Amino acid sequence: MKIKHYMYVPFTGLGLYGGFRGERWFRNRLKIFKQFVVPSLLAQTNQNFTVWISFTENQRYHPLISELGKYLRDVGLDYVFTYHGICFYDDKYPIKEARERLISNLHGTIGELLDDIGEADYVYMTIQPSDDCYNHESVSEIQKELNSDYQAVGYTKGYICNYFNLDVSEYNPTTNPPFYTIKFPRDVFIEPLNHANYTALKKDVPGYSAGIPLPSHEWVGDCLKYKQLDKRGFLVGTHSENISTYYEHPFKGKRITDLLFWEFGQRFVEPLELRRSIRKIILRKLPFKLQKKLRHFNKLYNWIRR
Repeated sequence: MKIKHYMYVPFTGLGLYGGFRGERWFRNRLKIFKQFVVPSLLAQTNQNFTVWISFTENQRYHPLISELGKYLRDVGLDYVFTYHGICFYDDKYPIKEARERLISNLHGTIGELLDDIGEADYVYMTIQPSDDCYNHESVSEIQKELNSDYQAVGYTKGYICNYFNLDVSEYNPTTNPPFYTIKFPRDVFIEPLNHANYTALKKDVPGYSAGIPLPSHEWVGDCLKYKQLDKRGFLVGTHSENISTYYEHPFKGKRITDLLFWEFGQRFVEPLELRRSIRKIILRKLPFKLQKKLRHFNKLYNWIRR
């Protein structure tokens, strides 16, 4: 069985503001990706994967993307860039619009991936956030687990790290976190409508009806034959550019003093330094519940403006 395994990084195009929150945000996210995520990818014991990074058409000729491509070549990672937006359901939009956006994005993206996919029998799509890391054995474990009749596998627990001071704690989500891999038959992956339908909900879940393409990482098990991996397989990175995750998150567990950073490719990691706005510095010092309320009101305000 021939597989094509993508570590899929949805870099721009996700959520509000066209998925792009300004040049400083973009530079900061690229710095975080290079400093933390790239080492974790290079540390994988199984290098049979390609880093697939999706942008939007607006970034196609951005000079920082050319620099990123050169950087990835220099460090020895196999990669491919696409420019038609994110390739999973974006719940920041109304249901009908989100589904149409997904299928449209897939139409454009798959044309850019076909040559890279080649004659693979299956395509594995691992969600690789641009600021989080996987354990160094994850690619090997994922491919082993998917050599079966499972359609998807994912980690249920991990760690959370404050990138500014490298404090680490356990991370214990109460819902399925966004660290999963979907196994697509090649002919399903490359046909946009079949691709979307393959991941559709098999039953109603809160806020969504059966038939909607995977609306949230919480419901992978309601869409596919899914195996949860109990190992702490991921490291959530927190910093000033996060949209929804902060170090003092309610899912944060006990502090870890003996985490082996090398397991996540961070053997020589240094604390993160970023240029941050005063507004963000103040916001991150507020209690988590207040931050959440402010984000909710900001989201509602932007929805009304649309």
